[in-house]
Amino acid sequence: MTVDDVIAAARSQTGLTEIGDPAALEGLQRLIDAYAEEARFTERGTQLAQRDLVKYMAGRMRIEDWLARHPELLERPVEKPMFVFGLPRTGTTLVINLLAADPKRRSFLRWESHDPVPPPHFHELAAGPRWKAMQDQTQASLQYMPQIAAIHYEDAHSPTECQFSTTYSFCAQVFESQADIPSYRHWLLHEADYRPAFCFHKRLLQLLQAETGGRWTLKNPWHPLFLDSLYEVYPDAQLVMTHRDPADVLGSIGSLIENVRRIYSDEIDLEGIGRTFMETFALMIERQDAFRAAHGADAILDVQYVDVMKDPIGTCRSIYDHFGEPFTQEAAAGMEAYMAANPKGKHGKHDYSLERYGLTREGVHAAFADYIERYRIPVKQGA
Repeated sequence: MTVDDVIAAARSQTGLTEIGDPAALEGLQRLIDAYAEEARFTERGTQLAQRDLVKYMAGRMRIEDWLARHPELLERPVEKPMFVFGLPRTGTTLVINLLAADPKRRSFLRWESHDPVPPPHFHELAAGPRWKAMQDQTQASLQYMPQIAAIHYEDAHSPTECQFSTTYSFCAQVFESQADIPSYRHWLLHEADYRPAFCFHKRLLQLLQAETGGRWTLKNPWHPLFLDSLYEVYPDAQLVMTHRDPADVLGSIGSLIENVRRIYSDEIDLEGIGRTFMETFALMIERQDAFRAAHGADAILDVQYVDVMKDPIGTCRSIYDHFGEPFTQEAAAGMEAYMAANPKGKHGKHDYSLERYGLTREGVHAAFADYIERYRIPVKQGA
């Protein structure tokens, strides 16, 4: 498959031709090359990966077409969006689900990340054919891949990672989660220009808020890699970073990455997962430190995972307080309802082991000692 093949297939699906900023083609080319040379996909994995490339290009065309026909949407601001991030598996999912329970907020939903055009009306956020198609797919995954649901579960109308808006620009960590593709990973971490992807990210939010407004409240654990570009596009963004014992983080993300990659390949380098995500997390910490150095120590609000687990609603209240926003009765009621409907372990217990990925708790703590000390992260000693 070539870039031209992807574009031709997307045009055939949509009847459209415009792809917007051609900067997206660099990431697409990098992915195609890495898939061919490095991914070690099964035949089914190749089909799934190539299908997704066409799906994202077709989605990009539909988004650009809608905005071309409704240019007034691009005049509407995205005001003070909140971005929740941190190393993966640090409580960002619980925090974003609680924040999204506030009826005044607007989140990027799982179903609309895959099928955003036309922009939904309020009654379509958790109903309708697009929602149902994703919910049916979600329920099937519970049956056929229960281990992934235990690690990370989303309903069709759950808030999802806003990196699924940058998949349309082929500049997203999700592709590396699905495949061991070192050349794409190197490009994404060290060479990619993230600004075009964030510009498209904003264009998509402007489309989605056409009929359903509210303060955008978004999450993507990987945002520490891209904070400079995020801030260029969203200079009034409110930034929240969660922190957890990095040994628990690495064991948990290792399990998630392993299980996702098994969908696409029979050849999984377990120690390679441990090694590469140690490197990625070190870079994430380095870049968010640099962002704070440039914009002030209070440019990012820090939240501890242990506090999220101990008092989730109280922790959310502290986020509101920090940014000087009222914590309403409606917000509190929505959060309490969410907690009551989603007890811990609802979709199964997630077991994982650092040693499976060639790591030890002591080694991880030594590697991240400065980070642990600087952000006063509670850690667990021993096995």
